[in-house]
Amino acid sequence: MAPSTDYDRKAELEAFDETKMGVKGLVDAGVSKLPRIFVNEQPPSPKATDGGPQPERHIPVIDMAGVEGADPERRREIIKMVSDTLEEWGFFQIVNHGIPQSVLDEMIKGAKRFHELEPAAKKPYYERNTNTARKFVYLSNFYLYTGHVTNWRDTTMAVMEPTPAPEEIPECFSDITIEFGEAVKKLGHTFMELISEAMGLNPTHLKEMDSAEQVLLLTHYYPPCPEPELAIGINKHADSDTFTILLQDEIGGLQVLHDDLWYDVPHVPGALVINGGDLLQASINCS
Repeated sequence: MAPSTDYDRKAELEAFDETKMGVKGLVDAGVSKLPRIFVNEQPPSPKATDGGPQPERHIPVIDMAGVEGADPERRREIIKMVSDTLEEWGFFQIVNHGIPQSVLDEMIKGAKRFHELEPAAKKPYYERNTNTARKFVYLSNFYLYTGHVTNWRDTTMAVMEPTPAPEEIPECFSDITIEFGEAVKKLGHTFMELISEAMGLNPTHLKEMDSAEQVLLLTHYYPPCPEPELAIGINKHADSDTFTILLQDEIGGLQVLHDDLWYDVPHVPGALVINGGDLLQASINCS
């Protein structure tokens, strides 16, 4: 699609930002055509299914059962699986991780409750500058003014270390955000131990490198799009953290790049997705 001569992208970005209503505000307003700032003009990336039948490759799923048990052999098995999978894929899913299904389900419901609040209830939390002392912010597109295309999604970000007070998180999902956040922090510490041990180091190695100092809990909300074939939910990217623990709902949509092809990450009930970030790679290279 060739750019129109009367298209002022910066002005349209500013107008969108000033509403403080995000993508959900456009949906509530009844837009039937995708605004120009959301039109993705980049060519599609090759998927693993594009060239016909491919070798059976799936995002690995690791069973965490027994990782904290008394059987050292089972722990060594899990450490090897984590190490091998991080080296080959950098991405995997885990089951039997210890976080109850009820907590996972309520976290997804709670995020939806916030994103579907009336605009007046969300606007006080809207903040373009995420480097603030606030423990919770809501925004649309971290790189609104610098990205090549505006993503069709809204986001919340909560600082979870130290643990926020309930009144610092919107009431509609403060309890579950704190409960889920504490459970994920515990799981994160377990993974730091496993990865440290996989490198032949003390289990506390990554934690002692301050890898657990910053913990952020993000929710992404992708409302129905009037022209989904023209839009993108999130750009191709690598996470800059040590690792990400991701809860994916039943809609799916997550993809991972492996051997220059994109693979779908299927929704597995009760599973969490683990993504090794840039800081983890740097930590391994420096160890």
